[in-house]
Amino acid sequence: MNKLFYIALLFFLFGNQAFSQEISNVIVSKDSTKTEEIDPLRPSKAAFYSAILPGLGQAYNKKYWKLPLVYAGIGIPLYFYIDNNKKYHSYRDAYKRRLEGFNDDQYQYLDNSRLIAAQRFYQRNRDLSLLITVGFYVLNIVDANVDAHLIQFNVSDKLSFQPDVYMNDINYKPNLGLTFNYKF
Repeated sequence: MNKLFYIALLFFLFGNQAFSQEISNVIVSKDSTKTEEIDPLRPSKAAFYSAILPGLGQAYNKKYWKLPLVYAGIGIPLYFYIDNNKKYHSYRDAYKRRLEGFNDDQYQYLDNSRLIAAQRFYQRNRDLSLLITVGFYVLNIVDANVDAHLIQFNVSDKLSFQPDVYMNDINYKPNLGLTFNYKF
């Protein structure tokens, strides 16, 4: 038994040197706690650029795919504003000429009540188009600001948040839960 004890002691003391290998290159682990430097003025710059020229804040955030959406969102209601404004002024001018006693305009087939109804219709559509245009303009500024804020957040695969549906053991009805996982 003494002999077995000495052999085990020698194996534990000198065994790791017998199997050791020399490593020629050193593996350096990447520090995952380092983060990029946060620019606190980035959101305000993006919002300012979008206020000056719609879409410039999205370009500043390098979200170039949003540019056609911004210009379509502002351009289409702006087109309808201009079109409805032209038609409103056309019906208004025809009504004014009708009140002056002239009846030689392009709307001879309409009576005065129809001219007034057409004016109200196109005025309402013009105002609604302007409201939608201003709404998309403000949405453009808000989108650039929020996107610049969210660009600075650390989003990695180590952090996950997902729904989980599991069966209740008592009445066998499905329960909905949320799981929050963080991998070290």
